[in-house]
Order: sequence, then C-alpha cells, then structure tokens
Amino acid sequence: MKIQPDNFKRGPGAPKRSEDGVATMLLIGLLAIMMIIVTAESSALFHLHREVKFLEQQQIKRLNTSQTNSVAVTKPELK
Repeated sequence: MKIQPDNFKRGPGAPKRSEDGVATMLLIGLLAIMMIIVTAESSALFHLHREVKFLEQQQIKRLNTSQTNSVAVTKPELK
C-alpha cells in the first residue's frame, strides 16, 4: 500500500475536509449546554435557599410564641 503525498498537503492547494471544525463545534455546543445547566441549577439553589430561610423564620416565630401546654412557674419571694 502506497501512501499518497497529496493526503498530507496543507495550504491553499490542499483538499478540503468537511470534518475540520466538527469536533470544535461539538465541544462548543457541549460547553454551551453545560453552562445552561449550571445556570439553571444555580438559580434553583438560590430559590431553595430563600425558601429554607423563610421556613426557618416561620418556625422561629412559631416556637417563640406562648405555648399552650406550658406550666406557669412562680418563685416565692424570700424575705
């Protein structure tokens, strides 16, 4: 099998290959998809963090109110 020297030409006289930029375009496409996913996840985490803070504030407010089952304890005054 003889290797043709025309297959290794570079420059204006070289044969054009259609897959020269395909790998680069695929990589750019995958990076774009990954950036979209990261942005969506970041937004979801932000909203989840806000909701957790809101629920925490509600729980603190609920637990700080007077409890109906509590027993009132009075200390006797010492003379």
